[in-house]
Amino acid sequence: MPKFAANLTMMFTESAFLDRFAAAADAGFSAVEFLLPYAHSPQEVERRARAAAVEVVLFNTPSGDWNAGERGIACIPGREAEFRAGVEKALVYAAALGTRRLHAMAGIAPQGADPVVCRRTLIENLKYAAEKVDGRGITLLLEAINTRDIPGFIVSRQDDCHVICEEVGAPHLMMQMDLYHMQVMEGDLATKLKRYAHRCGHIQIAGCPERNEPDTGEIRYEYLFRLLDEIGYQGWIGCEYRPAGKTVDGLGWLRAPAAAR
Repeated sequence: MPKFAANLTMMFTESAFLDRFAAAADAGFSAVEFLLPYAHSPQEVERRARAAAVEVVLFNTPSGDWNAGERGIACIPGREAEFRAGVEKALVYAAALGTRRLHAMAGIAPQGADPVVCRRTLIENLKYAAEKVDGRGITLLLEAINTRDIPGFIVSRQDDCHVICEEVGAPHLMMQMDLYHMQVMEGDLATKLKRYAHRCGHIQIAGCPERNEPDTGEIRYEYLFRLLDEIGYQGWIGCEYRPAGKTVDGLGWLRAPAAAR
């Protein structure tokens, strides 16, 4: 039975970020995720989540200068200290919020950088982060992101994401499998969900190709939700999509499976 978490970075943007917790709860969500909470104190974010009675299931470690186009720094040579400080900062927020999943965005390799060095930097940073979360009940996540939306992103396919996780060798480093990104880059979603089920730590969804509601576009989510049940996935499904209009007006896809259950 799928469990859905509203992504507050993309959904309920009709409200200010801190007000989206209550908006998600009012719409029927019991859990939320988001990209970066660091513009607000951990105490304030925790207060809003607790008041709305929603679980914060996932957020990202600090990912560089987002407004300047950076999308993670884990692969960037020379910024290891910044990455490690970001892990420490994320752990403070995770402790306050009770969050048990942290996504470390791999990042875009700098122009002219040696890809071998960037990959080695990524692996070493992930080893550091995996060691820091060890014993805290937290799963570290690595996500393959499509290069249409983020050109140059260093990890863009599921097989490569899996290989990197294996090279790091930490049991609590898992794959964040975003089915929208997967469809853009490679398709064959059901096969890959089954192939990497043992290493899947989080699922995200959106319609494809527009990245709107999951009942739009070319992906048959009703089939994939049944498949996730069949392969024993028990985690959350993050709704990381851009509503085509007002968020609440596009939630028919959520109400339909709830009624069926």
